[in-house]
Amino acid sequence: MDQIIVVGGGLAGLSAAHTALERGSRVVLIDKNPFMGGNSTKATSGINGSGTRTQRAKGVIDGPEIFEEDTIRGGAKSAAHAKVLTWESGPGVEWLIDNFGLDLSLVSRLGGHSQPRTHRGGQKFPGMTITFALMEKLEEIAEKTPDKASIMLKTKMTKLLTDSKGAVNGLEFVCGGKTGKLMGPVVLATGGYGADQTEDSILKKHRPDLTGMPTTCGDHCTGDGIKYAMRDAGADAVDLKWVQVHPTGLVNPKEPDNHVLFLAAEALRGCGGLLVDANGNRFANELGRRDYVSGMMFKNKGPFRLMLNTKASNEIAWHCKHYKGRGLMKYYNNVHELAKEMGADINNFKASFDEHNENEKKQAENPEGGPFDAYGGGKAWDKWGKKFYHNGPNSVDDGYHVAIVTPVVHYTMGGMKVTPDAEAQDKNDKVIGGLFGAGEINGGIHGENRLGGSSLLDCVVYGRVAGRSACKYLMEYNINAVRAKM
Repeated sequence: MDQIIVVGGGLAGLSAAHTALERGSRVVLIDKNPFMGGNSTKATSGINGSGTRTQRAKGVIDGPEIFEEDTIRGGAKSAAHAKVLTWESGPGVEWLIDNFGLDLSLVSRLGGHSQPRTHRGGQKFPGMTITFALMEKLEEIAEKTPDKASIMLKTKMTKLLTDSKGAVNGLEFVCGGKTGKLMGPVVLATGGYGADQTEDSILKKHRPDLTGMPTTCGDHCTGDGIKYAMRDAGADAVDLKWVQVHPTGLVNPKEPDNHVLFLAAEALRGCGGLLVDANGNRFANELGRRDYVSGMMFKNKGPFRLMLNTKASNEIAWHCKHYKGRGLMKYYNNVHELAKEMGADINNFKASFDEHNENEKKQAENPEGGPFDAYGGGKAWDKWGKKFYHNGPNSVDDGYHVAIVTPVVHYTMGGMKVTPDAEAQDKNDKVIGGLFGAGEINGGIHGENRLGGSSLLDCVVYGRVAGRSACKYLMEYNINAVRAKM
C-alpha cells in the first residue's frame, strides 16, 4: 500500500491529511459534499489550548494538568483519552499558528473552564478561519504536487474493505454515478449523527426524546462513518446516548420554526453575556456546563434572551455584526426598549442586574467568602454558583445586543470506539488494523458532556494523532510485506 485515505473534509480530516503529508505519506481525501469544511466551519467560539504562548503573553497561568482536571469534571469518563486531548492541546494550537500562519492571539474563558484558554483571532469565526487555512493549503499541495495529495469531492464512501485478517485495506466509493476503489489504511473523519433522520438513524434509536428538536448540525451529519465501521469492519460504538444539547441556538424572529439554526458562540457568554427568561430574570450560571444551562432553560419560561452590554459587544464586535446581518440579533439603545418589546417589567431586569453587579463586587473583594458552592470549586456569592465575571457592571440604561436563544442538538459525544492512539476497536477492545478515527466520529473522548472550545480541539488533536497512527501502520505494513518477500 502506498497511500492513506482520509474520509471527510472538515478540520479533523484536514488535520489528519496534513499530518500524514508531514510524515511523508501520500494522501487521498474524499468528501461526499461538493465542498470541504463540514461542521468545522460553523464553530464560533474558538479552540482550546493550555500552556500556549498566547496565554503566557496575556499572563494566563494554565497547563495541561489544569485543563485535564476541567475536562474530567466537565463530563469526560476516560482519563486516557482526556489526557491525550488536553496534553496535546497546546502543541496543537501552536501547530496551527506556526504551520498555517493563523492568528490565535485572543483567549476567553468558556463555560466549565477554570482558566481562559479558548483561542481565536480578531476577525471572522475561528472555525471558518482555521478550517479554510488548512483547506487552502491542502488544495495548493494537491494542485502543485498531485503525486503527494489528491482531493475527491462529491465522492461517497459506500463500503470499507478488509483483508483476510480483518484489517481495513481500502474502501469502495461512488462518484458521478460511477463506482471505484481506493486501497490503503483509512482515517474516518465523517463527523457525528446530530442530523440523522435516515431509516437506520442512530439519533432516533438512542435518543428518541430529541426527535424534532432544532439542530445546528448540517444535513450531512448522518453517522455514515460509524455505521460503515460497525457493519463492514466489526468496529464497536460507545456512548451513543450522549448527545449534547447546546443552550444557545439563535432563533430568527421572522422564521421561528426553522429546524437548522445558527449557534450563538459560547464566547458571547464568556465575554460577559447574560441569559434572561421571558420575564427578564436571570435563571442560571451563564458559565456553567452546556448540559446544565440547557437543563435550566427546560425548567424555566422562554423565550430566552442572551444580552451583551456595550463592553461585551465591543469585545466580540465581529460576531455581533454578523448575527445582526442575518437578522438573528438586535441592538437596543437601552433595556427599557427591550422590556417594552417583550412586555416584561423593567424592574425585573434591574433587580437581576443589581444582584449580578453586587455579586461581582463581592466576588472580587472576597473570592472565598460566598455562601454558595461555585462551579469548578470554591465559593460564590451568586446563588447560581457563578464566580467568574467579565465586562461588568450591567445597567438598564446601557445599550445591548440581544438575541433570542433556544436549546439545540449540537454535538454527539458517542461514536466509534477508539484507543487513545485513534485506532478503531471491536467490542472486545481488539484493535482493528488499518482503521482510525478523527473528530466527532470518535466516541469516548468527551464522555457525557463536551466543554466549549473542545470540538475544534478534538478535530486537531485526534486528527494529528490519527494521521500519525495511520503513517506508523502503513510503514509497518510495508516493512512486513518486504520482509515476507526476502
